This record gives sequence, C-alpha cells and structure tokens, in this order.
Amino acid sequence: MRVRACYKPGSALPASISSGDILSFFESAQALAFVLLVTFLAYVAILLVPFLTRKQDPEGDPTLFDWHFFIPCRDEEVVIKNTVRSLVTQFPGAHIWVIDDDSEDSTAEVVVAMSRENSKIHLIQRRRPNARTGKGDALNAAYAALNAWLPATTDRTRCIVAVVDGDGELAPNALAQASGSLAFGDPTVGAAQAAVWMRNRNDPNPASGNSRLKQAMARYLVRMQDIEFRTTIAAMQSLRRHTLSVGLGGNGQFTRLSALDAVADIAKRPWHGGLLEDYELAIHIMLAGHHTVYMHDTHVSQEALPSVRRLLTQRTRWCQGGMQCSRYLKNIFVSPHFTNLGALESSYFLLIPYVQLIGLFLWPTLFLSMIGSGAVTAGSVALWLSQAWWLIPLILLTGVVPFALWGPIYRRQAEPGRNFFMGLVWGVGYWLYMYQSYVCVLRAGFRMLTGRNGWAKTRRNNESDAQLLAKEA
Repeated sequence: MRVRACYKPGSALPASISSGDILSFFESAQALAFVLLVTFLAYVAILLVPFLTRKQDPEGDPTLFDWHFFIPCRDEEVVIKNTVRSLVTQFPGAHIWVIDDDSEDSTAEVVVAMSRENSKIHLIQRRRPNARTGKGDALNAAYAALNAWLPATTDRTRCIVAVVDGDGELAPNALAQASGSLAFGDPTVGAAQAAVWMRNRNDPNPASGNSRLKQAMARYLVRMQDIEFRTTIAAMQSLRRHTLSVGLGGNGQFTRLSALDAVADIAKRPWHGGLLEDYELAIHIMLAGHHTVYMHDTHVSQEALPSVRRLLTQRTRWCQGGMQCSRYLKNIFVSPHFTNLGALESSYFLLIPYVQLIGLFLWPTLFLSMIGSGAVTAGSVALWLSQAWWLIPLILLTGVVPFALWGPIYRRQAEPGRNFFMGLVWGVGYWLYMYQSYVCVLRAGFRMLTGRNGWAKTRRNNESDAQLLAKEA
C-alpha cells in the first residue's frame, strides 16, 4: 500500500507528486484553454457571417390567421393598461388573454374595466395555492382557458398564440412578419421569435433619484442591454435560422396552437417548470417535429434594467435556467427532428455556463503559472517582459475584440446617426459589461448545487424601490 507523504511549506515535494506531474497538469490546462479559445473564436466568426449578410424577410397576410395574445401578469397595474391598449389599437382583430397570477394590486380591476368595453379582452384569474407557481404555469392556465373557449371545429393550425410581457410593446408589422412565407406561412413552422429592443435606451434618466453618477451608470446598463439583444443575441438567432435551432424568449414569442397541442400530447402541458421556460418550450416544439424561426425584421420593445442588482438577479436566473435545460441534451442528440448542426449549436449554447465555470478557474491558473514561470526564469524582469510582449496583442485579439466588435456593428445597424467613435466607446463598454456573466454563472452554479430553484419576479422600473421584487427566493 502506497502512503502519500504529507507536504509542509518549505519542504520538498512529496514523493507522490513530482515536478513532471505539475508540468503535465499545466500542459493539459494549456491544451484545454487552447481548445476552448479556438472554439469560442470560431463561434464568433460563424455568428458574424449570417448576421451581416442577412436579407429582409417577406411579409404575409395576417387575416389568414387567428391571433391570441397571452400576457402573464403579477402586480402589473403600473404597465398593463398601456400594454393592452397598444395591442388593441395596433391589432384590433386579435384576442387578448391577461393572466392575473394572484396580483396584490389592482391589475385585475384594470383589465376587467377594459374588458367591459372590448369583448376581445379576457381575464384569467389564478388564486393561491394554485397561483404564483411560475410563468410556465400561468401560460398553461391561459392555454387551458383558450382551449375551453374555442369551438371544437376550430382549425388549430391557423391559431397563433403570442406571448407578450406586461411591459411589452410589439412593432406594428409584427403580425405581417409572422404571417410571412418564412414564418407561419410555412406549415412546418411551429414557433417564431421576434427581435427584442430596449424601449428606454434613449432615456436620459432611466433610474430613480437625482444622482448624476447613478443616472450615468443606469444609462450605461440600458445601452449595453440594447446592444446585447440587437447584436449578440440577434446574431445567435440568425445563425440558428440556418441550423434550425432558433430559441424562444419570454417576450415576443409566437407559437402555432397545433404545435402547443403536439407538445401537450407528449408532455401533458406546453410550458414546463424550468426557469428558462421559453427556451425549454422551443426545445419541446422542435422535439415534436416543428421548426422554429427568428424574425429580425420585427421586434418587441421592453424595458432594460437600470440597476446592477436587478440585472445580476435576472441574468443569474436565466443562467440557471439554461443549466437546467442541459438535461435535454440526450433528447436533442437522439431526436430525428434536430439537424446535426442544430444539435451542435444547441449543445454549445447549453454548455456555455459550464464552460464559463471551467474558465473561471482555468484562466487564473494559467496566468499565475505564467507569472510563476517568469519569476524563476534567469535574467532580468525587463528581459522576461521583452520576450512576453506578444501576450498583449494576444489578449486584445482573443479577450477584447470578440466582445468590443459588437459596438461598431450596433452603431451601424441600430444607431447610424451616431459617429464611429461612439461605436468604439460602446464596444469597450460592452466588453466590460460582459464580465457580469461570470458573476452570474458563479451564483447560478451555487444555486444549482444547493437546490435553490425559486425566484421572485423582476419589478418594473416605475415601481418603487420599496417594492423590490427582483430578488432571489
């Protein structure tokens, strides 16, 4: 039996741990880092091609379909009236289903008053203990209510369900785009996702209070979220159009009722209990044999979060939801309905949080080993630095440029009236902004390990700080 020697500081390495073992470890770490880095850079390059070369999608005739909007609400009295009014004005032929998830404010009363004036506005009320169990359950309640309301002879392939958040505002061409030949005009399409814009991106005072520093930070966060959704996420979705693996978001998603039926037939209900229930729905729709598409030429506007605390809470929830969805990897790879490229793209997306967790320990380890190697190398510090100069452009090329390049792209596509220098400033800001993902993945990983899966809803920007709902449960 081999007994490992106890290592004490200042003593030689234990017999069971040789310098060769340490060297082998660092060589393996370097190899892993190289693979991860090349994969990431290749992914960014692949994202750029379809996004920068895409063409405008054709529109269709919305009258060929029946439209139903689901609006899940919990304490939304501040925003619900404007949201419903906007939908009624822009899409007068659509039915609007507001799901009141046992609100403690006057959300239900606002909707009831509006329904008296318009028979196409419907209120679905849930009460505890059968309420506040998640957005997915609220949407399932609306699905059940719609089923009970529709005649048995309804052509469910022509019924389109759109999910809009309480603060969501769809572009006027949303239904025309959704009716196009690349969306629901194609009978194989079961779901579509609109692009997402931040409505308060040009608000000079997006935060509460009069502090200039606070307002400046809030403006920065809001702009970065707009860049994130209109470049990085939009580019990912544009790539997914080619791999047939488009994901759905929580706002601006459209699903064919027959596709929801197909998911419900397999899994008893369309929406499930994951924290990322909308992406989870997209997986189930694709597993059921339907295609999902992305509609870049229409959008839904929502409020960006001007608070660091609320942003980290929201993104931690999203990250944890993505980690939960990794349980579908086996189903994705064995499914005949996922293309090979679609399975690879979905796998990469679902494994990103775990890769980030590895990177949190891998990159500091390699950096410290490099410093340690320089410390024991014979010669002056100046000599070592002169030999390691290439690290600076390498870090810029691999650690900064893949994030900062989205600033100029955003300026060109979303803010053409701003000068090129502002695009560069936004790019640097976006690079710094992306470091929040490492904080979120650590928190999400800890919550996964400790079995904490409950979350409170994110409060609206015009609700008081005393009603802080964006908190962990």
